Amino acid sequence: MRIALAQLNFHVGNFENNTTKIIEAIKQAEKSGAALIVFPELAITAYPPLDFLEFDDFINRCYNSIEKIAAHSQNIAVIVGCPSRNAVPEGKSLFNSAWFIHQGKVQSVIHKALLPTYDVFDEYRYFESGRIFQCIELNGEKIALTICEDLWNVEDDPLYIHSPMEELIKEKPSFIINIAASPFDYKHAHQRKAILQRNVNQYKIPLLYVNHVGAQTEIIFDGGSLAYDAKGRLVHEGPYFKEEIIYLNTANTSPVDEKQTEKYELIYQALLMGIRDYFSKMGFKKAILGLSGGVDSAIVTVLAADALGAENILPVMLPSAFSSGHSISDSEQLCQNLNIKVDKMEINPLYETFLKTLKPLFGDKPFDVTEENIQARIRGTLLMALSNKFGPILLNTSNKSELAVGYGTLYGDMCGGLSVIGDLYKTEVYELCNYINRDKEIIPENILSKAPSAELRPGQKDSDSLPPYDILDKILFEYIELRKGPREIIKGGHDETMVNRILSMVNRNEYKRKQLSPVLRISSKAFGLGRRMPIVGKYLS
Repeated sequence: MRIALAQLNFHVGNFENNTTKIIEAIKQAEKSGAALIVFPELAITAYPPLDFLEFDDFINRCYNSIEKIAAHSQNIAVIVGCPSRNAVPEGKSLFNSAWFIHQGKVQSVIHKALLPTYDVFDEYRYFESGRIFQCIELNGEKIALTICEDLWNVEDDPLYIHSPMEELIKEKPSFIINIAASPFDYKHAHQRKAILQRNVNQYKIPLLYVNHVGAQTEIIFDGGSLAYDAKGRLVHEGPYFKEEIIYLNTANTSPVDEKQTEKYELIYQALLMGIRDYFSKMGFKKAILGLSGGVDSAIVTVLAADALGAENILPVMLPSAFSSGHSISDSEQLCQNLNIKVDKMEINPLYETFLKTLKPLFGDKPFDVTEENIQARIRGTLLMALSNKFGPILLNTSNKSELAVGYGTLYGDMCGGLSVIGDLYKTEVYELCNYINRDKEIIPENILSKAPSAELRPGQKDSDSLPPYDILDKILFEYIELRKGPREIIKGGHDETMVNRILSMVNRNEYKRKQLSPVLRISSKAFGLGRRMPIVGKYLS
């Protein structure tokens, strides 16, 4: 059987665009001689639709899209992800479903059984679990049709008490189809392959897997649709970060080598897609950012230019009396390397006016973090003024290390409509810079070699306020990504005083992160949708 896997980039709630894209893919697959075309999980709505699912009109439009798609299924079968209504009063009102459509009508609707409620997933908020397990039939072959998480219960420590495949295999299907919305993190493609291969090894039948591609706000989908034969051999691996209709013949398969991609190449491609899709799907074209001469603003400038085009990037230097001469020259060199025009506004006159205005109330109190934050907030105000006046979206340049410990100023350097590197630790920022500079120097070497500094007081260095980044990032990773508590981290060899200090800083600054713009997710645990911590909690503070 010739089958098409439609790895496409959909847009949440954009029914016209999504439905048109699906129908065009159906027509293309039919012309190529495919008997079946398969689309990802919740393709009609895009993933995740979140509380849009609570609107009856939204579900009505889902059903309207199904009708339009069915009209194009006379000569080709279609599997497409879409919500469906629960016909009984008990339980949630919706299912997360795979619709099997052929000969102009809906043949069957298969409901997702295993509903993830961890990290960025919150499906049981909206959906009822499917409890009826049956294969679909096409051209004399039985197909075990599953939806994403339905195949993820084969691990040694299963999250769920039952397995859909254990029921479906009783019907002796010819192969498995899995439609998915599996988000990117830089380790997840390997984990995904391991899970799918484990299913094949356990049930001894081929498996076809189709995934979303594209970014939905902070969540990035990398594609990488897959096919395995009955022996567990990889016979196809789709492209990553790219739309493609993949054609496979279940009768003629031969093994292929697994794609090997370096961590920072994956991260680089993911961030480009995250920026590009955020802007295109929101209808934005241009970006603005503050250019400090430091590594964080430098890498965001490069990423934005690569994603949107150099002509659409508006960097602004905002030096103060504490800014070093090399910060200005390094920024100018970066923009010259990227062929980007850079603007410059001195903030010292405004800063002096602030100090003069506040003097009657401040009295003789010494210079402290207050004056540092004033500078950051002046910069934030000016950048937002330019954003308002000319329309470009302000990009936030804070990294994960800074966001974790609160090393940033609310309504200052934490301003922005999108946090580009908020899921990259400082040490990872440098590694990504090295990747960008692998062929030629784009980010000036002086930016990478000088000591990091906010330049908000004379001779300031990040190390005055923070532990060394190599130590800080290791402890943060164990706490945030690995979810280790302080005793476990200390037991692993880290200094007790240092661990307690860092974890206390993380938890004291949760209120800042709650006010942050969306953070592009590239790790297994990013700040934002997938990490929910109380602001007023006492634990570790």
